[in-house]
Amino acid sequence: MTDLSISTDDITKALRSQIRDFETSLQREQVGHVMESGDGIAQVTGLPNVMANELLELGTDHDGQTLYGIALNLEEDTVGVVILGDGSVVEEGQEVKATGDVLSVPVGDAYLGRVVDPLGRPIDGKGPLDPDKLDGRRGLEVQAPSVVDRQPVKEPLQTGIKAIDAMIPIGRGQRELIIGDRQVGKTAVAIDTIINQRGLWGTERQVKCIYVAIGQKGSTVAEIVARLEANGALEFTTVVNAPASSAAPFQYIAPYAGCAIGSYWMYNGEHALIIYDDLSKQADAYRQLSLLLRRPPGREAYPGDVFYLHSRLLERSAKLSDDLGAGSLTGLPIIETKGGDVSAFIPTNVISITDGQIYLETDLFFQGVRPAINAGISVSRVGGDAQIKAMKKVSGTMRLDLAQYRDLEAFASFGSELDQASQNQLDRGERTVEVLKQPQYEPVPVEEQVVVVWAVTNGRLDDVPVSDVQRFNTELREHFRNRHSDILDHLRSEGTLGDDVEGQIADAVDRFRESFSTDVDTGHHDDGDDALTELGEDVDRAHADADAEDDPATGASDGGRDEDRDDVADDDAADDADEDDDR
Repeated sequence: MTDLSISTDDITKALRSQIRDFETSLQREQVGHVMESGDGIAQVTGLPNVMANELLELGTDHDGQTLYGIALNLEEDTVGVVILGDGSVVEEGQEVKATGDVLSVPVGDAYLGRVVDPLGRPIDGKGPLDPDKLDGRRGLEVQAPSVVDRQPVKEPLQTGIKAIDAMIPIGRGQRELIIGDRQVGKTAVAIDTIINQRGLWGTERQVKCIYVAIGQKGSTVAEIVARLEANGALEFTTVVNAPASSAAPFQYIAPYAGCAIGSYWMYNGEHALIIYDDLSKQADAYRQLSLLLRRPPGREAYPGDVFYLHSRLLERSAKLSDDLGAGSLTGLPIIETKGGDVSAFIPTNVISITDGQIYLETDLFFQGVRPAINAGISVSRVGGDAQIKAMKKVSGTMRLDLAQYRDLEAFASFGSELDQASQNQLDRGERTVEVLKQPQYEPVPVEEQVVVVWAVTNGRLDDVPVSDVQRFNTELREHFRNRHSDILDHLRSEGTLGDDVEGQIADAVDRFRESFSTDVDTGHHDDGDDALTELGEDVDRAHADADAEDDPATGASDGGRDEDRDDVADDDAADDADEDDDR
């Protein structure tokens, strides 16, 4: 039988070993307690050393995940905390722990092709982010690059939209505001810009894109994601989504989360583009939080630091110096106006921060001018430095000419007679507007834009009927792709337009113009043209009737010509006169 007894010496030896190897550990924590909680805001006491924007642990939510809050108000005895999640689980007297960390998100290429929330957590049902493609974390609130860390914006970022690339060019590292009323195509301009980067994907000049949806409907964001995927643009795009159904703190931090993801690529020497759609809703969310935190309201009930809310975000877009890798982060913030009022508080704030604005006008939109860009108000403060030399040469004074055309058009609407020069300017302006029209999700390569803009600015469309300008535009681009690809290749690779290349473009456009058949050439009329033709013929007949009463012989002859055109009578003057009398 086995002896199970243990000697006292063995017990003593084991105890001494445990005591000898025992090490004391001191864990220090800052712990406070919730004084009151409601509307997503908690007032916490007992945390005198907490930092601004520090993350605080507020226990767990209904799903068992850690619930965090951000310390926004630092008062003498309490800390105002905005809760990042369901605030209903936070109760009075509950423990709150300070983490010592500020809010941050993971960064890296794992975000490409994914839809995430403002905390960097995937919400697209494709599983967790690939840990092998993540490279640490980056804080949401960081200092913007200083003046010495930057270099001038001079490298173009092509949007694929003719009106923008020709008149309001955007450079890599620029902040260009897209502003206008609701439902005038602001998001469409931004999405087209992302889709246009597809041609550069996989090259040294590739651009990684971030689309930040703030306060949008879930169905709208799903449609945008589907459209990006259908056009092959989702593989180089990250979507940060804070929908209208999410709490105000998420809509407040979403732009900073997207900017942190893009800044990682910028500091790695890469190029990134970020869309904030839109900052008006972020300002509304921040106003809500500030009022709940009992901060003093200012103009339009916004807090006093609402300007800093946007300036510290948009100033992080930059073109870095060569010493820092020459990366760039281009920002396209979107602002929604009410009734076209660009002098409201938030629009004027963001206009003063950015490097220019693209103003989309409601009246132009409903006139069928899409994108509905108002060339007179829109401006890029970078200017021609953000254009390839070829586009800079052919576009020239296009924006000024188009703005003058709008003024002249308004003057001509009063029925005043115009001199020939003014009439020519009206005719060319009308054709320029038609050339700049563009369907959604169909960006145009910059080399094809150069050809089309050259044609309209050099008068090659002056004798083309306005109804045929769109078809001329499409067929001209197809003609160059099929028969003059060498010219397009030169414009794409070199970006210059010497006299020899310009001469080749002129010859090619002239030969195409000779072979181009307009509706007038082919005898084709739409229903509206047919109606106008019939009306004109009726007027001609009425004049013929009046002439017949004054001069029977002449009236008979004119009536015969009218009837010959309609092929309904012979040339007998007497019969014509009888028919005139019958009428």
